[in-house]
Amino acid sequence: MKKTLKLKIFASFMLLIAMLAIAGAISILEFRWLSNSVHGLVEDNYKSIEASKKMVEALEREDSGILLLMLGEWEEGREILKAADRSFFSAFEVAKNNLTENNEESYIRDIEKAYRIYKSSWQRPIVDTDKQGNIVWYKDDIHQKFVDTKSAVNELMSLNQSSMFNEVSDLKEKSKRAIMPGIVSIIAALVFSIILNFFITKYFVNPISELAEAVDNYRDGDKSLRVDISSNDEIKKLENAINDLLQRQVKNFNTSKK
Repeated sequence: MKKTLKLKIFASFMLLIAMLAIAGAISILEFRWLSNSVHGLVEDNYKSIEASKKMVEALEREDSGILLLMLGEWEEGREILKAADRSFFSAFEVAKNNLTENNEESYIRDIEKAYRIYKSSWQRPIVDTDKQGNIVWYKDDIHQKFVDTKSAVNELMSLNQSSMFNEVSDLKEKSKRAIMPGIVSIIAALVFSIILNFFITKYFVNPISELAEAVDNYRDGDKSLRVDISSNDEIKKLENAINDLLQRQVKNFNTSKK
């Protein structure tokens, strides 16, 4: 089958483009998957971490409200407790509906149980009772329940923070894998370019140089150029056309002599 120079060069560049397109498509898919993983990581773990922080803040405000009640500030203390309680449950519902880690539900149950016990202690009257100003009661009873609840919330936060850290480490490795097709495509393109240059030189540049040299070395009377292009393309066609021209010139010259 006759292959033209145009077809050879076109096929070579199409192969190079195909290699780059395939490698690029793989990289795009890898980065897209990586982007979705990062989005899921931020969307899930970050929600639980933020919810845990809000629960801790609410618990600390409740602790302040209890101390105000112990000082006899009933109205202000109750307002703080009421607002903090709403804030705690709002954050708790977010964490409860965002279970993404193994055994995370058990952490939620522990928080719910610890908070229920803690809340039952400060729901009872404090002002004008033996609890008002009773530091021993605060230290041995209410504060310990506060610490237990806060610890349960912090454990949930640590679970999601550890998961986020592990996911980030895993994503680093995946990002390296996502970059690899691009690196391979660049190396492959360079290697292929060198090979393509070799073949262009061999099948295009060198034959033209041989043909040009044969024309320069042509001597009157020769019926053809002293060159034999081995390819079967436009350069060979050009060689044949020049040889045909030379043969006609020689034939015409001989005829004119007669």
